[in-house]
Amino acid sequence: MIAIGGAIGVGLFLGAGGRLATAGPSLVLSYAVCGLAAFFVMRALGELVLHRPVSGSFVEYAREFIGPWAGFTSGWLYWLNWAMTGIAEITAVAIYMHKWFPDMPQWITALVALVVLVAINMLSVKLFGELEFWFSVIKVTAIVVFLVVGTGLVIGNADVGGTTASVSNTLGHGGLFPAGFGIALMTLQAVIFAYSAIELVGIAAGETKNPEKIMPRAINGVVYRIAIFYVGSVLLLTMLLPWDHFTGTESPFVTVFSALGIPVVGDIMNAVVLTAALSSCNSGLYSTGRILRSLAQKGEAPAITGKMNSRHVPYGGILFTGVAYLFGVVLNYTVPKEAFDIAIAVASLGVVSTWATLIICQLRLRKKALAGELERPSYRMPGAPYTSYGTLAFLALVIGQMAFAGTPEKIAFWSIPVVALVLFVGWRFVKSRQPVGPAQEQLASVD
Repeated sequence: MIAIGGAIGVGLFLGAGGRLATAGPSLVLSYAVCGLAAFFVMRALGELVLHRPVSGSFVEYAREFIGPWAGFTSGWLYWLNWAMTGIAEITAVAIYMHKWFPDMPQWITALVALVVLVAINMLSVKLFGELEFWFSVIKVTAIVVFLVVGTGLVIGNADVGGTTASVSNTLGHGGLFPAGFGIALMTLQAVIFAYSAIELVGIAAGETKNPEKIMPRAINGVVYRIAIFYVGSVLLLTMLLPWDHFTGTESPFVTVFSALGIPVVGDIMNAVVLTAALSSCNSGLYSTGRILRSLAQKGEAPAITGKMNSRHVPYGGILFTGVAYLFGVVLNYTVPKEAFDIAIAVASLGVVSTWATLIICQLRLRKKALAGELERPSYRMPGAPYTSYGTLAFLALVIGQMAFAGTPEKIAFWSIPVVALVLFVGWRFVKSRQPVGPAQEQLASVD
């Protein structure tokens, strides 16, 4: 439920509207292709988790299978992902609230949401788990209701906002690629962002009872549910209304239900997508708190981020991320219209790097198993190593096309050298402060 709750967020509930308005029905194909990549990433993660369940998740796997520098880099890139994702989430909260409070400045609602979520995460893991469970129930129920009602509207050729709900809406308004194949390609980055957070199931493994039994079932369940929810929902949206009826300033689900002429239904759906944004941001604070603590234990993050309170909450890491989220409040104050797209573009860099790290670690695990250095789990990456290399090539394509996309994506792409330089300097600094003993000398020689 944590993985589903984290993944079903603003990427689908808000981002799909703007992408439909830009690329049209081809967005369905983008979700399907990225969903396949997500499937292979999750299976790679499953193999790693069954090899060694650990709360630090892929940071620990990167350190084990690639090297100490990879653990440092992947941990901080994942933190960057969630820092920017959280900014996108609180921005979405502000956009949703605009429906009810049109005169309320966007930055105020973003700040209120931030304060509430940090407070929740600071209280206890149990409270987080309970709250996230119910957040997820609300979102999953809403998606299921939408799939059932939407299918009924299409079968019955119902009137939706003056147009007839029909399969013809998908292909009858300029075809599958009304804006061209190139524009469709440019949506991959945003769709990858929409699928982010499914890896949370791996981070939760270290705090799960019987991971050998639970994790394969959880991973398989997340994969097929996310595929149905995402691909199915976007396909239905294109059938219910022509693609040019959607906009990036409102959830596409709210657009559809409001078009039915029943205002209260639109308000209810707006409340649901508001819950979705809060839930995903809640998951981000949870995960970054654990990742930062894992880094701090190795001396690779500020010592404060490794602090735990009496309720076993890594409050230092949570507060550290919460302070970074304040940058989102500033963005909502200075560039409210572009804040969401800039945040998800930069966050996508962290998503891709995390996924690529998991695939590389799985390849290294397989290599060591073939050499007889360790026992490979029975739950494995299907089609490896070919599917592993194919997934890595696809992720490289996603990053490469950002250089030719819109301004937010270009900002993210050209920030890569800056991020790389900061990580390089940070690692050299961390490495210079670590004591050098026999074990460290061996690691250094490998590095």
